[in-house]
Amino acid sequence: MAGDVKVRYSDSDLEKFREIIVEKMEKAQKDLELIQSAYKNDGNNGTDDTSPTFKAFEEGSETMSKEANTQLAIRQEKFVRDLKNALLRIENKTYGICRVTGKLINPERLKLVPHATLSIEAKNMQS
Repeated sequence: MAGDVKVRYSDSDLEKFREIIVEKMEKAQKDLELIQSAYKNDGNNGTDDTSPTFKAFEEGSETMSKEANTQLAIRQEKFVRDLKNALLRIENKTYGICRVTGKLINPERLKLVPHATLSIEAKNMQS
């Protein structure tokens, strides 16, 4: 074993994280579509979609200002992008490595924030 071997998550660990990320990404993209359609319809209640989540989004979107809705969509788009980047890091086998300390990010943190690129240690250094 060469001394320059980087610490990284095993392929089986990466596969588990990949499943979590894909699941979150599918949900995030659905949410994003709901947010976008809510502000595109702009109070148009003639939708056929009767799913409770859609109803909740729609009722919320009427009370929510267009700006707030746009902010929500922007945040959601960023979240989807972050998750896509996390999948790329899994492909490159660099996933779960803190970009500041170079140490592995705690797996519990990654389960909660699968797109994290900072360990708690590094995050605390920044604040």
